[in-house]
Amino acid sequence: AGNIDNVAQEAYNACIKKYSYLNDAGQANSTQTFKDKCLRDVKHYLRLINYSLVVGGTGPLDEWGIAGQREVYRALGLPTAPYVEALSYARNRGCAPRDMSAQALLEYNALLDYVINSLS
Repeated sequence: AGNIDNVAQEAYNACIKKYSYLNDAGQANSTQTFKDKCLRDVKHYLRLINYSLVVGGTGPLDEWGIAGQREVYRALGLPTAPYVEALSYARNRGCAPRDMSAQALLEYNALLDYVINSLS
């Protein structure tokens, strides 16, 4: 869990660096509560990806991560591009064998792409 937390924090930081305007007053990352929720969502996606790897399918992602998520973000006025950026960062930072085996990384990246495409 610690590594997921670290990767999520790095991914969150990368997305906020790219979309720094989100920290402006009235924007989606302008309060500590909003910042915490954004980081929580990134962690949630990464945990669901790990769970999907364990069960060998996209069921957890489909049921708990993707179903309705884009509509929820739209209804709340939250842009999906920062989430796409954060998940893209997580995908691009993965390294075999440092983080996992080459096969596991391939499957992990495929699931990240699956989520990224659902938010794009």
